[in-house]
Amino acid sequence: MKTIYLLPLLLLSACSTPKLALRPLPPPSAAGNSAVRYPEVIRAYHVGRYAEPNDDLVMHEQHTVFRIEQNTRWDLHPGSGGGSAIISRDAAFSPVPVNDDILAEVNSQRLATAQIMMRSRTLSAALMQFQNALQQSRTNLQQTAALRATVSDMKQRLDALESAREQSPSQSANNFSTTNATIDPLSP
Repeated sequence: MKTIYLLPLLLLSACSTPKLALRPLPPPSAAGNSAVRYPEVIRAYHVGRYAEPNDDLVMHEQHTVFRIEQNTRWDLHPGSGGGSAIISRDAAFSPVPVNDDILAEVNSQRLATAQIMMRSRTLSAALMQFQNALQQSRTNLQQTAALRATVSDMKQRLDALESAREQSPSQSANNFSTTNATIDPLSP
């Protein structure tokens, strides 16, 4: 009989035990989510009509293609989590801080960039002049080589004529006595 009394107590104790329920946390709000993960960057591209590269029989009409440029990722900067006072965000999504020092630095960088661009143009012009002078000197070198070859050829011909004249002095003496003219060594 004792067991009969224990049975309802056992059943009552089973009903009275609180059940442990695991409830997932609600998703963080948009502001809380940006403190934990960087958002993904999605860009839309307009694509006009085109034929499929792998199949000439298929043509695509113009449409928009969405591409994930940068996927979501965890924010691993220390102190940027939910309860922290300092919130560090991705620089691409935060405005540029502006103060007098930054403006002065930006203006000096702009001035330096303008000077570099001006010097680059001057250097490009000087380089073009140098290339023109180099091309002219190459042309002059080729012409000088051609003139030297011509002068060398003329010297060989002149030496051949002088040697032919020395070998036949009797013929030139006969020619000299009959013509009363001087012989021009450059005449043919």
